Amino acid sequence: MLKKSSIVSIILTAAIFILLEVAALSMVIHGGELQNIWISRFSHSVMNTLWGSSESVRDYFSLKGQNEDLARENYRLNLQVTRLRQALGQEEDGYDIVGEGYAGEFRFIPASVVKMSRNKQHNYLIVNKGYEDGVRPQSGLITSRGAIGIVEAVEKHYSYCISFMNSTFNVSSRIGSQGAVGPLSWDGHSSNKAILHEIPLQTIFSQGDTVFTSGYSSIFPPDIPLGVITGSSIQDGTMYDIYVTLLEDQAALRYVTIVDHTGRDEIIPLEQMEEEGDEE
Repeated sequence: MLKKSSIVSIILTAAIFILLEVAALSMVIHGGELQNIWISRFSHSVMNTLWGSSESVRDYFSLKGQNEDLARENYRLNLQVTRLRQALGQEEDGYDIVGEGYAGEFRFIPASVVKMSRNKQHNYLIVNKGYEDGVRPQSGLITSRGAIGIVEAVEKHYSYCISFMNSTFNVSSRIGSQGAVGPLSWDGHSSNKAILHEIPLQTIFSQGDTVFTSGYSSIFPPDIPLGVITGSSIQDGTMYDIYVTLLEDQAALRYVTIVDHTGRDEIIPLEQMEEEGDEE
């Protein structure tokens, strides 16, 4: 155990050391212009680092709000573009644009993805809009760069959706503006790869050509760009399988648009009649 004299000696030594350090620092500060410049630069560097760090933290926590604002703006612009396209073809196609969130025969509802699976063969998404927001089963999920899925079940504030990354999901798709049409489906492995099936051998196409939604569907609007052609193979000597790199990475989704075909209730019974006729 330390004696009282030893403790006093330690305290005095520490006090003397601190006084000498203060005196040395004072001499450096007042010793010349070079030292003053060096100390000033050092202090400014420390302050800038601390300020930059605080700004980075503030920016990080504001990203969510900024992304939501950008998503809303993207939705608004996409809706305006769709309305403009419909208006340009209004006389020919008879489109009737009514109400906020509508463009032609489709109603658009912006939504956020709150949960999704990525590592299965039957992946799903949950979005934060439900029947109180006007969402119905069999509505489509899209972005400006792809078809994302289909609403399967709807609750009050949320909807359960089949993902594009699902072995049961396909989208009627077209090569270019006038090309052949076939079902586009996930390749089963990558979040941004798909295969366009049942394309006739006489079809002319090139790598880099864009694949769009065909419009031959009661779920998805036409002319949504889906991806670009990267290759092909012949199946059974009669058809092409065309390999497509998707424009939208299905595993990195945050914001989507729910699209509801307002005339679907009339179209579906007609489709069912066609299917029953094929069975006979």
